[in-house]
Amino acid sequence: MQSQAIPYGAWVPGTPPGHVSSSARDQQAAAVGSRSAAGVRKLVSENAVTVVGRRGCCMCHVVKRLLLGHGVNPTVFEVDEDDESDVVVELRKLIGEGQEDWPQFPAVFVGGKLFGGLERVMATHISGELVPVLKQAGALWL
Repeated sequence: MQSQAIPYGAWVPGTPPGHVSSSARDQQAAAVGSRSAAGVRKLVSENAVTVVGRRGCCMCHVVKRLLLGHGVNPTVFEVDEDDESDVVVELRKLIGEGQEDWPQFPAVFVGGKLFGGLERVMATHISGELVPVLKQAGALWL
């Protein structure tokens, strides 16, 4: 006997099943809106370490695991294919137009500024420079 999964949703007792209240609908819309291209700037400015990468990208996963291994809990912004061009435009506004070949994913922001991609994170990790940078940004308290 196979059971069916019950879809997750906000349900208020006394309302018919499947009915979502307007306040719950507004909260869901706000959550989706914060993950849009315009939300990238806010995430980068509010968090010590932010990783921006394509959804399901293995390199993004490697960067995240490396940072987690150091004790940093980075905010990860996963970009859908449909939103990629909008996110790239927003990131270019954030870092400036000076870099022609950028942005490449994953992009790591430390202290609100572009730190680099996977290569830069790995190079600074190997050279021992990553931990001091993370401490200076307030991502580590060691």
